[in-house]
Amino acid sequence: MKASLLSLFVVLSLIYFYAQSSNAAPTCGTVDMKAASCITFATGKDSKPSPACCAGLQQLAQSVKSVDDKKAICRCLKAGIKNFAGVQDKLLSRIPSACNIKVGFPVSINTDCEKLH
Repeated sequence: MKASLLSLFVVLSLIYFYAQSSNAAPTCGTVDMKAASCITFATGKDSKPSPACCAGLQQLAQSVKSVDDKKAICRCLKAGIKNFAGVQDKLLSRIPSACNIKVGFPVSINTDCEKLH
């Protein structure tokens, strides 16, 4: 009987954990990994965003389920950009249209992530 109750508790805990984690915003590590291939365009080294850049950002855009997700991704992108010298704001702002992605907020070094809605 105790073993059955313990097993039931473990299964229910795993289901709860999975449900919570699948609804969580992407981590900054995930955001960085998906956006990393965009740096060569954002720094002017490539004339257009790579297919990997567009695919990664499309996956991020599709992962947005709430305003909090959007804010979290925005904060991660802004923090990640600081690690790369030579990122040009005018090129960052072109990435969504070049990749045909609707991100729901202006892509800019100056975007205030906390004001997104």
